[in-house]
Amino acid sequence: MIISPPFGGGRAPVLARNAVASSQPLATQAGIEALQNGGNAVDAALATAITLTVVEPTMNGIGGDGFALIWDGQQLHGLNASGRAPAAWTPEYFAGKTVMDPIGWNTVTVPGMISGWVELSQKFGKLPFAQLFKRAIDYATNGFPVSPVIARQWREAIPILKAQPGFASSFLIDGKAPTAGQIWRYPEQAKTLQAIADSHGASFYTGELAKSMVTFAEQTGGCFTLADFANHKAEWVKPLAFDYGEFTLHEIPPNGSGIAAQMALGILQAANVKQYPANSAGRIHLQVEAMRMAFADAYAYVSECSTMNTTISELLDRNYLASRAELINHQQAGSYGPGDPHAGGTVYLCAADTSGMMISYIQSNFKGFGSGVVAPGGIAFHNRGMSFNLESGHPNQVSPGKRPFHTILPAFLTKGNKPTMAFGVMGGNMQPQGQIQFVMRFIDEYLNPQACSDAPRWRIDDLGKLTVEASMPTATVDELRAMGHEVTVMPVNSLDFGSAQAIALLGEDITSAYIAGSDHRRDGLAAGF
Repeated sequence: MIISPPFGGGRAPVLARNAVASSQPLATQAGIEALQNGGNAVDAALATAITLTVVEPTMNGIGGDGFALIWDGQQLHGLNASGRAPAAWTPEYFAGKTVMDPIGWNTVTVPGMISGWVELSQKFGKLPFAQLFKRAIDYATNGFPVSPVIARQWREAIPILKAQPGFASSFLIDGKAPTAGQIWRYPEQAKTLQAIADSHGASFYTGELAKSMVTFAEQTGGCFTLADFANHKAEWVKPLAFDYGEFTLHEIPPNGSGIAAQMALGILQAANVKQYPANSAGRIHLQVEAMRMAFADAYAYVSECSTMNTTISELLDRNYLASRAELINHQQAGSYGPGDPHAGGTVYLCAADTSGMMISYIQSNFKGFGSGVVAPGGIAFHNRGMSFNLESGHPNQVSPGKRPFHTILPAFLTKGNKPTMAFGVMGGNMQPQGQIQFVMRFIDEYLNPQACSDAPRWRIDDLGKLTVEASMPTATVDELRAMGHEVTVMPVNSLDFGSAQAIALLGEDITSAYIAGSDHRRDGLAAGF
């Protein structure tokens, strides 16, 4: 591993025996405080995550979903805390529509994140649950200065969301977003967090908060019932494992789409991507083509496991991935539909402690603030339901009690059944794309987590167009265009390329120190002691 930062004098990595990395400094410090007060990595992650709902509301909120991968010192565990569609969401409910709405009540599934907090704390935490809320409640009550990045995201959301129920009264000051440096306070949100803390989450699913949310839905056009909330459960799952060289990449299984990153890596291995140097057009070309293929399959086949019409093992079959790799022209951009595998606006964080416990955690409202719907008490609902499909018979077709296709992906690397790195690259469909770039930087180029994050990125955007960061070498961009790629070089201040956080073991002794990195593209901070 190369410790020094190689890209333009980027950030130096953080080396420590305990570490936390998140997208917001105040949240990272809440996690460090939990560790210093006797908590473990899971306590630190939870304190960080809870604080993020207050200090970075443009990317997550109380009404979101979450996923986690936890190395407990001996083995890896997976948690799916995503919510299901309301009972009213039959195909007939959406009759006359061809696609799901992007915002509003008809994008809101039951928020699962709170149940994830509770499960993680009960199974792995050491500190009292209510203690994890201390910093979040303090910032909501007494305020914090808004950063320039968050102020920008907040301002840009107003034209889109200001008409949604509860948004303007909850997140605007005299009709405007807070400016950089302005103190933001939200005492009502503090009361909501206190109710969740005091009830260990029960108020949110079966108590007063649940009743308040259902009443608000009835008054403003939603269709939630108390039973929708009461029936929700987070689920412990077995992570998907896929080998890349001597390492293994672990992902949450569907309805999560982490399998897309694993498929892309399998295609790249079969295509012998290592024949092309780092940062070369040849390597990026293969990465882009492999990712397009993986997306085509993910969008066609991935849904909640029980409704998939192909199996996970078929999608990850090495022979199938090799057959997909054979379709790639190494000198020319292509266009790909799904193959036939049948055998017949998110926050990511991670934490690690001296015991060897590591956690890779992500929670999200999906697109920025999410649906724009904000229930009393500052409960900003996600818009994850927009990821359902309305095509009859599609594996991801909307139906009551079903979980939608999910883009938020915590990732974890192991080597020889030992932990190596907890990492993630938040940002919509950037997540699997960012993960394969991060994995290859770390494994093939031996870069440390901070350098992996600092390196220039490419992205296939939501419209299928290839974009690259302004820091991408001009010669590489020119060569990609010569191969037939329509490449857009984004402005220097673009926020389109996600935000990475990562903590890797420094050496192979699981009780040794860690090396952590946090993305310079946001307000991120890695810290430790």
